Amino acid sequence: MDIKSGVSNFLITALVATLIGFPVCLFLSHRASSEGQIQFTYYKLRAVLGAREDPKSFSQSDVKELEEVLAMAATENKTVIITTLNEAWAANSTMIDLYLQSFHGGEKIEYLLGHMVIVTLDQKAHDRCLQLHPHCFRLKTSGVDFTGEKSFMSEDYLEMMWKRIQFLGEVLKLGYSFVFSDADIVWFRDPFERFFDNMDFQIACDRYYGRPFNVSRNAPNGGFVYVRSNQRTISMYKYWYEARLRNPGKHDQDVLNVILREKEFDDIGVKLRFLDTIFFSGFCQKDRRDITKVVTMHANCCKGLSNKLEDLRLALDDWRSYKIVESVPHKLEKPDPTLQMAWRAPLACVTSEQETIG
Repeated sequence: MDIKSGVSNFLITALVATLIGFPVCLFLSHRASSEGQIQFTYYKLRAVLGAREDPKSFSQSDVKELEEVLAMAATENKTVIITTLNEAWAANSTMIDLYLQSFHGGEKIEYLLGHMVIVTLDQKAHDRCLQLHPHCFRLKTSGVDFTGEKSFMSEDYLEMMWKRIQFLGEVLKLGYSFVFSDADIVWFRDPFERFFDNMDFQIACDRYYGRPFNVSRNAPNGGFVYVRSNQRTISMYKYWYEARLRNPGKHDQDVLNVILREKEFDDIGVKLRFLDTIFFSGFCQKDRRDITKVVTMHANCCKGLSNKLEDLRLALDDWRSYKIVESVPHKLEKPDPTLQMAWRAPLACVTSEQETIG
């Protein structure tokens, strides 16, 4: 154990002893007879105290700057679109270019770019963002390198995912609702037409089994969510972020799957709905991708930045071909697009043997 971790653990232990009394700690120690129970007890206590001991909270100047950027980008009902960007995905002719390009080529969604905030994770990504987009926010994190393509489940990858959850919770606390979209998602149609008005939290899926409220069968993907700002969702994101401490080594999506089944989470009262993959599609569930209905296409179930790029370019090409067919005047005979058009992707993603995710 390094010095920093040792000091942190000592302070947590001391604070627990002060708050709940040394006899209670002895009782917990006696009950937690196995190593797994002791670890669970430790992380449970850290989860309770997480907000106090977490050194990576936002400064007042960061919050002020964030609020200014959100205010400039937000719709009248204080909703923004958010994506994150690091150096690897910000390079010329890579992910950010495809992402923005999809808005220009979609069905009347170019206006949504005015309501988008790109959150940059390093200085080179921020510099590129400023060249491409009016609303950029630099999310500063000391001691962590977010620049390159991150190996799935590496320490930096996990830190990046959890920093995202913490940041989105801050957006909610400032009173802004958001659509969060990973940059490896191309947009074709307006998602707001497919969202449900009475829901707090709506999330896309890797796999969807036809029941929008079934937490045990659907496989949610945190790369695309629509969240309304209210006390329930603020509490949810706080609970979600702190749950990382009692689920060490897991990323945000795995922890979400855990907490969705917990009574404490259910008590928060969040109105949650899973989004149908017919509309919010991806490479995971290839049998539910109707080009006449698709809203977004996610390069999920895919390893490696280069493979994501190759297959997303195919998806954009297929979309352009479909729009050309659609543009043929109705008085002329034209083929049924559902019979003529089929997504070619994924190809590179299926055959990939790389072990990293961009």
